[in-house]
Amino acid sequence: MTIPRSREILEFHDRSLALPGWVDSASAEQKQGAWPYIELNHRCNCVLWKEEDQARRRDVLDSAIAANKRAIDAHNQRRNDAIEKTDEFLLAQLAAVERGTNARLHSETAGAMIDRLSILALKIYHMRLQTERRDASPEHIQTSEARLARLVEQRADLAACLDALLADCLAGRAWFKVYRQFKMYNDPAYNPYLYGAKRG
Repeated sequence: MTIPRSREILEFHDRSLALPGWVDSASAEQKQGAWPYIELNHRCNCVLWKEEDQARRRDVLDSAIAANKRAIDAHNQRRNDAIEKTDEFLLAQLAAVERGTNARLHSETAGAMIDRLSILALKIYHMRLQTERRDASPEHIQTSEARLARLVEQRADLAACLDALLADCLAGRAWFKVYRQFKMYNDPAYNPYLYGAKRG
């Protein structure tokens, strides 16, 4: 059974962020099991981070910000698709496990937790850069160091929760479902400003 451990996921997230140009590389590092979807999710989060930063600019034309916002929508859709694919694969791996009569339904999926780990990896990476700035005040460095420590703690807690959930699923003590996002604003058939424009 190919169920990734949180330690492997954290190492992959950190290793990828340390590689210059990784997010733009064409080849997938991980090719088996849930890994292609975990990797795609991490790539999307990396691109989203940059687009979100750029969307806050005040020194560019509004058209540039609009382009950022549209790119954010597209990457966010791919990110959510990758979460769902991760969950689909993990649930397929768990399909043969006999669920106990008192097994609990976990409201957050493993894929959603892996997505949160990816975002925490990005926050840790960028907060660590803030602690190394030479142009920042001592107060900024001190605040950044405190925040970095808290982020590291939060990621360790979440990683332990992911391992506990998957262990419980393997033992038949817990289960989760694929929760479809159904992003209506991205779908021309459901967004009234899009299908209404076609009628008009």
